[in-house]
Amino acid sequence: MPSKRALTFDSGTFLKKIGKRGTSREYRNKEPIFSQGDAADAMFYVAAGNVKLTVLSKRGKRAVIAIFRQGDFFGEGCLGAPFLWMSTATAVRLSTIARVEKPIIVRIIHDDPVFARLFIAHLLSRVARIQDDFLDQLFNSSEKRLARTLLLLAGLGTQSNPYSANLKVSQGTLADMVGTTRSRVSFFMNRFRKMGLIDYNGTLRVHRALLTFLLHE
Repeated sequence: MPSKRALTFDSGTFLKKIGKRGTSREYRNKEPIFSQGDAADAMFYVAAGNVKLTVLSKRGKRAVIAIFRQGDFFGEGCLGAPFLWMSTATAVRLSTIARVEKPIIVRIIHDDPVFARLFIAHLLSRVARIQDDFLDQLFNSSEKRLARTLLLLAGLGTQSNPYSANLKVSQGTLADMVGTTRSRVSFFMNRFRKMGLIDYNGTLRVHRALLTFLLHE
């Protein structure tokens, strides 16, 4: 009988499958990795740092639609049509990004069933994350959206970051992600700090207690 196990994504196994077929380089803070309208010809992996994904409307309005942390893949849109980037990816701080050319990804998907399974799991996890972001925007207050964003960026709740984590992200970027003003972000950050949920004194440190706050508010 076929296996009934759920598809699960493991970024470590995924990266091992790619092996040395990618190239990596460092990007400075605010340095673009790819730009909206450029040819979409590769996928990317965040080896260190953070990356924000933004879109620019015809009226010149810019919005942050996703943020990626260490261990995340992005750029899977290169495998579909149109073959142009529909968004811009920018390093949020000094980041190391691995690049894997589109033909390499396509070849591995065709030749390696295990990799293809991992890739499908990756796409499913991305869809689930987008759904969570959408529901978060619809139903949660700005304060709860900020708390969730900080937890996602810190990767808290995972075995690799069980207690607290340092972040390097500006209040302006957080405001874009949450969909509120920078002054509101500053207000909520001060409140979180007074409650002992974060430390914010030049360096932002997010504590696991913020997860308890989010779940019980």
